[in-house]
Amino acid sequence: SSSSSSSFVFWLRHFFCGRAVVLFATKCSPDLEAMLRARLCVALRCVLAHAPVLMTRISSSRFSALPCEYGGCQPMPLRLLRQSFQLALCTRSFASVAELAHQVLSMPALSPTMNQGNVTNWKKKEGDEVAVGDVLCEIETDKATLDFESLEEGFLAKILVPAGSKDIQVGKPIAILVERAEDITKFAGSNLTGESHKVTPEKAEILSKSQESLVLHLAHTRIGPSVRRLLAESGLDISSFTGTGPGGIVTKGDILAALTSGTRPEKATSMGKTEKSNRNAAVPSSPALQKSLPSGTLLSFSELVYEDMPTSHIRKVIAKRLSESKNGIPHIYLSTDALLDETLILRKELKEKHGVNVSVNDFVIRAVAFALKAIPEANGYWDEKAGDIVLSTSVDISIAVATDKGLMTPILHNADQKSLSTISSEVKVLIEKARQGRLAPHEFLGGSFSISNLGMFDVDRFCAIINPPQACILAIGRGEQAVIWEEDMNGQGRPRCATKIALTLSADHRVFNGDLGGQFLDTLSRNFSNPKSILL
Repeated sequence: SSSSSSSFVFWLRHFFCGRAVVLFATKCSPDLEAMLRARLCVALRCVLAHAPVLMTRISSSRFSALPCEYGGCQPMPLRLLRQSFQLALCTRSFASVAELAHQVLSMPALSPTMNQGNVTNWKKKEGDEVAVGDVLCEIETDKATLDFESLEEGFLAKILVPAGSKDIQVGKPIAILVERAEDITKFAGSNLTGESHKVTPEKAEILSKSQESLVLHLAHTRIGPSVRRLLAESGLDISSFTGTGPGGIVTKGDILAALTSGTRPEKATSMGKTEKSNRNAAVPSSPALQKSLPSGTLLSFSELVYEDMPTSHIRKVIAKRLSESKNGIPHIYLSTDALLDETLILRKELKEKHGVNVSVNDFVIRAVAFALKAIPEANGYWDEKAGDIVLSTSVDISIAVATDKGLMTPILHNADQKSLSTISSEVKVLIEKARQGRLAPHEFLGGSFSISNLGMFDVDRFCAIINPPQACILAIGRGEQAVIWEEDMNGQGRPRCATKIALTLSADHRVFNGDLGGQFLDTLSRNFSNPKSILL
């Protein structure tokens, strides 16, 4: 009937648009993908309801130009439409459990800088009852390993991401929670992430080809006017490019790079095929190569035998942030030597007469806190959005701690308001929690100043990299004996042996100039020379 035909046309048009958007969202944003799949499920059920009668009515004239929400109204070949419909038939089980009362738990963002995480351990098993506040699993973020607590009550019906899974994007489904215990078995063979457990090789091939074709079609049709003009002037074929933009989109830079190099890119039959073939060609057959070469022959870099070492998620984030800091922040380095004799004498006196056992690092934190309090201009950072300096209202000092997973920086809040013994006890707790990966977000996010102390090693002095968004970090070397010239009140002098430590300040030159950095180091040195002044 005409009404049935129009309904079929409406829902099929809706499904194709939604499917194309979801496939594109898979490449760009897991959060967007999860939200769009729910709407796509409704369209899919309606398409399947009308499919047996009206599948033959699909024609090129009716569906040759379906609207694409990400690229305007772009022509879409009939072949892709039919592949998409076959893909819908393959994933019918996707909608079979969508009507049950359930909640899909996604990978949470446990810190502001977290965009992916690792599931280290599941505390609950499939079928367990879950109450509000129960710990479902442990998630390794870019800073620490945190507990993921449930905000709802019910039963854990399905674990979609097993323990040990790495690099799970924020927003990707990791588990399914149902309200009733009898619904648990209904999710045994289902997967709400859009993947079916019972997919034959033929259906898997259709799925792969359809996804690849749709993504390539969207990438090659969603190009700007400047790219079209360059392609027309140069005579290059867009199908020969593998775009570097979002979702594989060919950008103006890709065309200009090809024109500048003077080489025409190879035509790729599938997304990334050329890149994979080039990468595979560079992999040497190391055992056979070594046996065939005579003794003493030098190998080129590509022929060297090497082993890839797995890197934790935390180390990857640290490497990224330090690279951004070193390349994006104008570092200025200022160094000085501070006399440590009076501090060591006071430390010994506190231990022998008062039973207070504090470390040199505790004195360093106290001295830095009082120096920041005396010079509030040094306790600030550069606001990228405002393009101005922002002064911190509290003295929150981050302490660099080496752990098995990488360098962590737990924060001692309001350090200027705490006694030396309080600093000592709280720092010990923070260091232990950092090494166990148990820091809470408020214990490592933020901070206004960082300290990196390598005085326990044979390191005389070093320059540290700023920990953004902070503006400075103080690097402290080991204490060493040195002969200095000391003058008395009468202008007479004599040599004496003293203990010195090297202080190196790495600062953001947008916040610190040489004068401000010199004032801060001068005040800090006086605090070490007269440690009793910072005890009050």
